[in-house]
Amino acid sequence: MGILSWIIFGLIAGIIAKWLMPGRDGGGFIMTILLGIAGAFVGGWIGTRLGFGVVTGFNLGSFFTAIIGALALLFVYRLLKK
Repeated sequence: MGILSWIIFGLIAGIIAKWLMPGRDGGGFIMTILLGIAGAFVGGWIGTRLGFGVVTGFNLGSFFTAIIGALALLFVYRLLKK
């Protein structure tokens, strides 16, 4: 997948993660993109370790994995921020 595709994929995953877990978070557009991209990597790594699958491109399974990873990163970020 190209770098622009990862950025768009990360943006969408980050927006949905912030929508599912509302709260006052710092950062804006760039932080949302970074959260989504990192979430895709973390979700793919965790999914591979647990046998759920990997992030392989623009498909539904990869999208859900990226969102779960972004939610996990957002949760950890909020714990560390306190």
